[in-house]
Amino acid sequence: MEEEMNSGHFKMSLTGEAPDSDLPAPIEALWWDAKGDWVRAHALVDELETTDGMAVHAYLHRKEGSDWNANYWYQRAGRTFHRPSLAAEWEALVDGLLAGSERS
Repeated sequence: MEEEMNSGHFKMSLTGEAPDSDLPAPIEALWWDAKGDWVRAHALVDELETTDGMAVHAYLHRKEGSDWNANYWYQRAGRTFHRPSLAAEWEALVDGLLAGSERS
């Protein structure tokens, strides 16, 4: 990424038709999720074996209503889940991923 993206830039990018081309897959998945395309978001993290990818994967299954599947992916991601609102979880994931955790 030429300029470091922050949460504000990321949210502003949601007015576009497509995400920035250089976003890591977990962040791109959250972009598509925010645009209402759960299937496309899920496809980006479905086989992604990174901690960040598995955390987003867990969030997406929680959003889908599949708690057992979400719990499996939270466990794989090594995350303790506190059950905030979906919106709060999305915000936390975006903020955490843009702050510089895994970039794959």
